Amino acid sequence: MRVLDSHLHLWDPARLDYDWLTGPLRARFDADELAAAVGGLSDARGFVFVQAGSAEDQYLDEVAWVTSLASRVNVRGIVAGARLDCGAATLEYLDAVAAKPLVVGVRHLLQGEPAGFAGTTEFRAGAVALVERDLTFDACVRGTAQLRDVAALAAELPELRIVLDHLGKPSVGTAEAPVAPSTQWSDGMHALAANSQVFCKLSGLPAEAGGAWDAAQMVPFLDVALAAFGPDRLMIGSDWPVSAVHAAGDAATIDPAAIPAWTDAVASWAASRDLDTDAILWRGAERFYGIG
Repeated sequence: MRVLDSHLHLWDPARLDYDWLTGPLRARFDADELAAAVGGLSDARGFVFVQAGSAEDQYLDEVAWVTSLASRVNVRGIVAGARLDCGAATLEYLDAVAAKPLVVGVRHLLQGEPAGFAGTTEFRAGAVALVERDLTFDACVRGTAQLRDVAALAAELPELRIVLDHLGKPSVGTAEAPVAPSTQWSDGMHALAANSQVFCKLSGLPAEAGGAWDAAQMVPFLDVALAAFGPDRLMIGSDWPVSAVHAAGDAATIDPAAIPAWTDAVASWAASRDLDTDAILWRGAERFYGIG
């Protein structure tokens, strides 16, 4: 079984600045740690690196560092950090990042922005610039309002290739107290998926459960994504190491089996729905990011 993981993070706080890191995440997660997490690196497992929240003035440094690891880790593409709302500075930065051979797209984190931010004149100008440079956009949002903001962006710019990170971060509860998908979230997913250039990452749900999850709990959410996007616009992502954090009371640890557990859960779900498992585990990310 081959896996093209569409959502990998790597970082080393000794190299770059990551102000948001706390607890067990404030450690090095580099090639050695990744190899241990997947039981060894091979050509059968590729990765798309997604910006990991370094300081904004280090975005290009992050790209350079991950590029230096790419052959060892089998990083097939890089989604660089970016700010899309800074006018001429955005255009200059996008020109620089588009020249990097492994960069396939960017992510301006929307989850921390106010509702409506993706509809501002400044942000839309940056999104147009992505189209002009053939770069994709990773949309990381939280809440129905932001889902609909991205749907409006997609409708206005049908040439912009957008992928929704982490199914929009719905509330999932925990394994002991699961939460059913809300109607508002489901409606938002369908509204976004109505734009045929938008894909969806099956990723990040373990983090929303605080690491206390089981496969059955996630099935209803995967089913909504399938109903909205269809199997050809879905792709697996581990969200490692963020989704490897297991919180237990006041303590938190990194689950060493997080990546294979999520891979098995998604693969088993896909098989139970008679889907083409390889399309979700490999070809969806390959097609969206253009890394075949």
